[in-house]
Amino acid sequence: MTKKIAVILAGCGRWDGSEIHESVLTLLSIVQNGGSYQCFSLDKEQYQVVNHLSEQPVPQEKRNMLVESARIARGAVKPINELDYNSFDALIIPGGNGTAFNLFSLAYAGADYTVDEAIKNICLSFTQHKKPVGFICIAPAMIPIIYGSTVNFTIGNDSELIKLLETKGAKHFKHTVDEIHVDSVNKVVSTPAYMLAQNIAEAYTGIKKLVDQIFLL
Repeated sequence: MTKKIAVILAGCGRWDGSEIHESVLTLLSIVQNGGSYQCFSLDKEQYQVVNHLSEQPVPQEKRNMLVESARIARGAVKPINELDYNSFDALIIPGGNGTAFNLFSLAYAGADYTVDEAIKNICLSFTQHKKPVGFICIAPAMIPIIYGSTVNFTIGNDSELIKLLETKGAKHFKHTVDEIHVDSVNKVVSTPAYMLAQNIAEAYTGIKKLVDQIFLL
C-alpha cells in the first residue's frame, strides 16, 4: 500500500518561511520511496516578510503562510486544521529560519520560545499513535517543547543552540550533515540539513536518509 505523508510548511523562503530546497527535496524523496504527500500550513500571517536578495526585513509588507506555502506545493496545500493523523502514515516538517518564526518562536523569543499549539498537538497525535515524525534543519528545536525529555534528536553540532535546547531537558546527539538521528522508541527522526549543509547536494544526503527511514518505521 502506498504510504501517504503529511508535510507541514511555514511559507516560502528560508528567511521568512520554509526553506525551499529542504521542502522540495523532502517531497522528492517521498515520491522516490513510492509514497505520496499532502502539504499543510497555518492559515496565519507570517511573523515577518524578508527580501531574500538583500536579506533584510520588509516591515510594511504582510504575507499569509498558507498562501505562500502554495508556491512550493504548486497550489496543493491545505490549512492545518484539515490535517487528520488518521489519513496519513507519517508527518515531516522541513526547516528554514522562517519556521523558527512562524511555527515556533525560537528566532525572536530565545530560551523562552514556544511552539504553535496546533503544530504541537499534531506532532503529539502522530507520535501517540505510533506514526513516524521527521524534523529537518532547525525544526528539531521544537522537539524539547513538544515532547519534553522523552524524545532524543539532533540539530547538528551548534554548541550554543544545543546548550539552550538541553536546558529544556532534551537529549541531543551531535551528527554531521549526511547523518540522521533515529529515536526508534518514539519513531522521531531528525537531520541537520542546512544547519550544516554548504550546498543542495549536502542537504539532500541527510533529507533522503530521513525520508527513507520514515518509510521503514
